Amino acid sequence: MTTTDDDRGFPPALAEVAATEFGHDEGNGIDFEPYAAFDSAEETTDWLRSWTGNPGLDGGAYRVFGQDGTGGPAALWCVRPGRPLVEQPVVFMGSEGACGVVAGSLSDFLWVLADGIGPMEAVEYDDLAGRPDPVLAELAERHATTPRRPAREIVLGARAEFPAYVRDVEALCR
Repeated sequence: MTTTDDDRGFPPALAEVAATEFGHDEGNGIDFEPYAAFDSAEETTDWLRSWTGNPGLDGGAYRVFGQDGTGGPAALWCVRPGRPLVEQPVVFMGSEGACGVVAGSLSDFLWVLADGIGPMEAVEYDDLAGRPDPVLAELAERHATTPRRPAREIVLGARAEFPAYVRDVEALCR
C-alpha cells in the first residue's frame, strides 16, 4: 500500500486507538481524544491555514486523527513519498503554537502511547518517563511492527530524524 495525495483510508491500529478510552487523570494521564476517521482534506486545510495564519497553505501532507483537550491536532505527516500511511511520522501542533514530531511511524506512536505519553505530552513536556498503560501496551503488541522501546527513545529519535520540522512549520506562519 502506498500513500497517495488523497489517501484517507484509516489504519486498523488507529481504529482500535479510537475505540480506547483515554483518561487525563487530572494531568497524570494522556490528554488525547482520538478520532474514528481522518479529518477531511478540506477540514485539514482549513485547520492548517488557521493555525499558521497563512491562507495559501494546503493541508494535503497531514492526516489528522485526534486532538488534545484544547483542540491541538495529532496527525500523520506524509513526508515519505510512496510509503504507506503507517510508515509516516506522527506530529502534534498544539493550540498555543507548540509543535513537534512525536514518533517516526504509527507503530512507534503506539509504543509511545503504551508508555503513557500522548502526542501533546511528547511535544510540550520534557519528562517523557510516562506511566505504562497495560491496555495500550496490548494494543501496541497487536499492531506494532517495530520493537518496543521507551517513549523517550522514540520521541528523541523522531526529533533527530526530522530536526528541521519545527523550524519549517514556524516558517509557514505569517
